[in-house]
Amino acid sequence: MVSRAERSPFSDWWWTVDRILLATVGVLMMAGIVLAMAGSPPVAERLGLPTFHFVHRQVLYLVPAIILMLVASFLSPRYVRRAALAVYIIGMALVVAAILFGVEVKGAKRWINLAGLSIQPSEFVKPAFVILAAWAFSEGGVRRDMPGTFLGFLLLACTVVPLVLQPDFGQTMLVAIVWSGMLFVAGLSLFWVLFLIGGGVIAIAGAYKFLPHVTARINRFLDPQSGDTFQVDNALDSFAQGGWFGKGPGEGTVKRILPDSHTDFIFAVTAEEFGIILCLVILLLFTFVVLRGMTLARRNEEPFCRLAAMGLITLFGLQSVINMAVNVHLIPAKGMTLPFISYGGSSLISLALGMGFLLAVTRRRSRAEFYDRIVQGTRR
Repeated sequence: MVSRAERSPFSDWWWTVDRILLATVGVLMMAGIVLAMAGSPPVAERLGLPTFHFVHRQVLYLVPAIILMLVASFLSPRYVRRAALAVYIIGMALVVAAILFGVEVKGAKRWINLAGLSIQPSEFVKPAFVILAAWAFSEGGVRRDMPGTFLGFLLLACTVVPLVLQPDFGQTMLVAIVWSGMLFVAGLSLFWVLFLIGGGVIAIAGAYKFLPHVTARINRFLDPQSGDTFQVDNALDSFAQGGWFGKGPGEGTVKRILPDSHTDFIFAVTAEEFGIILCLVILLLFTFVVLRGMTLARRNEEPFCRLAAMGLITLFGLQSVINMAVNVHLIPAKGMTLPFISYGGSSLISLALGMGFLLAVTRRRSRAEFYDRIVQGTRR
């Protein structure tokens, strides 16, 4: 047991980090490994790979993800901002490189190969973007010479334009919604509320009009007879087949026919094999993480930390809701992973980075330390 009297970086971290939130994230990570064993073997066999290929890779990705999360949680708010700036610059450079040189998959260039690894740079941009937006809005609130709102809008434009060019409409909408929530919490006027609502409506209408894959997805959602709804139909059927308690581990059939059973539709595989009860438990775990994060954000007295925590937990919660909603056909398919559950190295590591940032900005700090940071911030 770590003593409160011990003065070391680890003891300071141990007694200030939110251990409940950290433990819950650990449970989700372990659940991801178990569910990968349920959903990924048929996909691997169809591709001619070893049965547990994706499980082994998920474990390999999990090791650096955990290390990155813990290292990030040790950072002070100042170093969180610096780390986010570095990640954002590198991530956006790779997003542009993916547009120019990346491999096209399903009509989009979202992936780039580096040193034999396939990376989705936009995943890493998201948590860094939230930190930088929180930085701009909070600094604008305490410094009159800082055009925080203008910088926030500039940051949004620099982020979403390359995402639209990939195109990645799902990630674009996710980033824009989280940014809008942060701007609202930072204290925007009614004019900006109406402007954002109007802009969102225009963006959705424009995407529907000019992006064929968006048009097809919305049309299939509104009228299932207008296109291929194979994955969604089978996902819905898996909930009915699994019932409350499921067919049992390894007894599901939907994973044998769904090409994305280990990623976008892992929640449907869970429902068929383990039942709706376990799905509700997973939903409660996500809900607990979101509510815990929001509570920690509300208690934080420092504007930057409060905004950053709110933005990061909103990003996490929205991505979770979108994935589960797609699985039960409440919204059109988005191609978004279920945090810490779905297979994917870029998603897992970027989510761990975001959670590390969240743990860092919500660590308990003394009031004297808080005012010292405010003074230092006004001097910069």
